[in-house]
Amino acid sequence: MAVRKLKPTTPGQRHKIIGVFDDITKRTPEKSLTVGKRSTGGRNNEGHLTARYRGGGHRRKLRLIDFKRNKDGVPAVVKAIEYDPNRSARIALLYYADGYKAYIIAPNGLEVGATIESGENVAPEVGNALPLNKIPVGTLIHNIELRPGQGAAMARAAGTFAQLTSREGSYAIIKLPSGETRKVLATCKATVGVVGNSDHALEQSGKAGRSRWLGRRPHNRGVVMNPVDHPMGGGEGRQSGGHPRNRNGLYAKGLKTRAPKKQSSKYIIERRKK
Repeated sequence: MAVRKLKPTTPGQRHKIIGVFDDITKRTPEKSLTVGKRSTGGRNNEGHLTARYRGGGHRRKLRLIDFKRNKDGVPAVVKAIEYDPNRSARIALLYYADGYKAYIIAPNGLEVGATIESGENVAPEVGNALPLNKIPVGTLIHNIELRPGQGAAMARAAGTFAQLTSREGSYAIIKLPSGETRKVLATCKATVGVVGNSDHALEQSGKAGRSRWLGRRPHNRGVVMNPVDHPMGGGEGRQSGGHPRNRNGLYAKGLKTRAPKKQSSKYIIERRKK
């Protein structure tokens, strides 16, 4: 995977950096694994706007991703690497030996024709999913479960990975992409390898229109509003707005919002912010 910078023949291409899509082998998705996706435009079931700056965007279809990887002991062949408009990572189409088809997040280095498996007795190779207690310490992993059987919840975006650093009783200690170190039950599954399409972080949209394609409408700042509309609005001339706050008056940028007595805090060994 690489990126290409276009020649500035138009203003929109001057800063445009996009992927080359050379890793994609199939253009149309598997019909049996796609469902329609309805766009809300930020409205709730009454039609009232509850999330601002959303709407429009290109039509999408949801790809049904297998985050549980619970077909243990059944080998699967990678038939295609595909684009998914709903995530930054690429997805891989699997054909299992028993005829079952599924999509998974495509790790780096996974090629068409490769055979991958899941379960306790499989080798810790790229693309294989197995419990944390069967993965060697120091291995780079992704698609990590928080609870056994729940399905992957962490390290799913393009280029991300976590590292299994050690084990402590019935828990595995992993370092997450955010820098946080936490305990996870060793019976939780994870996939070996790094999520593919790591060059996604180098891309630049180049123009405002690409944000509209993604369903993101123009966002106006609080300091340019009137005091009736935002706590940071108003003032003669241009004002800094004071301490950053959200529309409801709560402090932004630095205020800790995590509940101090949250149950899962006991599993966090080191927070991402030192």
